Amino acid sequence: MKHILDQIKQYIEQKQSAKTWVAGKDFVNYAGPHFNSDEYVAAAEALLNGWLVMGNKSLRFEQKFPREFGKTRGVLTNSGSSANLLMMTAMKSKRGHNFPPGTKVLMPIAGFPTTLNPTLQNGFTPVFCDIEIDTLNIDLDHAERLLAADPDIKIITFAHVLGNPPNMDRVMDLVNKHNLILLEDCCDGLGTTYDGKPLGSFGEMASCSFYPAHHMTMGEGGFVAMNDPQQEIIVRSLREWGRGCYCVGPEANKLKCGTCGKRFNEWIPEMPDQIFDHKYVYDEIGYNLKPIELQAAMGLEQIKKLPEIHALRQRNYNLLFEIYEKYEQFFHLPRAREKANVSWFAFPLTIRADSPFSRMDIVDYLEENLIQTRPYFAGNIMLQPAYSHLMNPAEARDNYPVATFTMKNTFFHGCSPVITPEQIEYIGEKVDGFMSLYL
Repeated sequence: MKHILDQIKQYIEQKQSAKTWVAGKDFVNYAGPHFNSDEYVAAAEALLNGWLVMGNKSLRFEQKFPREFGKTRGVLTNSGSSANLLMMTAMKSKRGHNFPPGTKVLMPIAGFPTTLNPTLQNGFTPVFCDIEIDTLNIDLDHAERLLAADPDIKIITFAHVLGNPPNMDRVMDLVNKHNLILLEDCCDGLGTTYDGKPLGSFGEMASCSFYPAHHMTMGEGGFVAMNDPQQEIIVRSLREWGRGCYCVGPEANKLKCGTCGKRFNEWIPEMPDQIFDHKYVYDEIGYNLKPIELQAAMGLEQIKKLPEIHALRQRNYNLLFEIYEKYEQFFHLPRAREKANVSWFAFPLTIRADSPFSRMDIVDYLEENLIQTRPYFAGNIMLQPAYSHLMNPAEARDNYPVATFTMKNTFFHGCSPVITPEQIEYIGEKVDGFMSLYL
């Protein structure tokens, strides 16, 4: 095996050393995996070892990663979207909060679909609030009015937009005042701290994504972090068909007695005299949202690179800010929240209402010059086709004006480590050229 792994290492190193980028000929990609040969060798070794499903590397990852969110426990999943689904589904577990259908969940109306979808998929009722124009985060003034008017709201969830959090002091004041459960969507927020505490440490649970565009990647993958051991059991069960067995790792699963010491026992309350294998007892109505061992192997290598990844993302944010700061009369620029040390997922820009050009004017210009951009995800999500039956379109447009405005006027550059200073210098040249038409 060593000979094979050495060849893989050599091949990747040669391939990466031969990579070139030519301005105006090659794309400036907005994101991509920050890999070297370590991840490829780890993935190949996991595959060659022959244990394909979750195994010892997955267990090690689940033990190591929660500290990134200031948590003690965690469950690895096949995607960040699945992490959000598991986190919200845990809210209706009979072994947990046991929230019934119709439970109200407060959230911003703008963002990525899988912050909202688990609320709908679990039969809960979303209560929407608008967003801030400068940060794109949840509008806490609007949130406070909604909470004061509706004491039936039980849960609050939101994403830390592109790595930059809302005012978490005020968020926690609202959580405590209204006795809310906070579920943090940290899929963009890995590595950011607020008042010295990592994002993800504030809520009851936190989610993370390992999609290639995100801070670290396994190709796909996600994570749910928590402190409560009962919540870990619930989320782990939901991830694995709803089964009651909570044995962790391949060795524990081979034990006749299991981790609990009583794998074969009277597990079914309605059949008290029958012995059942706990691996085939089901305590939840669950899913199959497990990753594979290969993903965890890659993830363990990515964890080692997180300090470098965060530093490169902050460098790229600073370089992009230097480009756009001189044109601030035309843009709402992204600035870190007070008390926040941000590991930027991306660099969002919102065209001001009185600017002489539109978003499509500048985005088309950048894309024609091979500079990738992205809109702010779904924007006002109630205006998207899939959700048109949930709210009158006129109400969605008029009652959430900032979300509607950003849907038309916001785009972002990536801050990914794969973007080099040379490429950002090229972005600056093209932006200067575009802006010269309007100055």
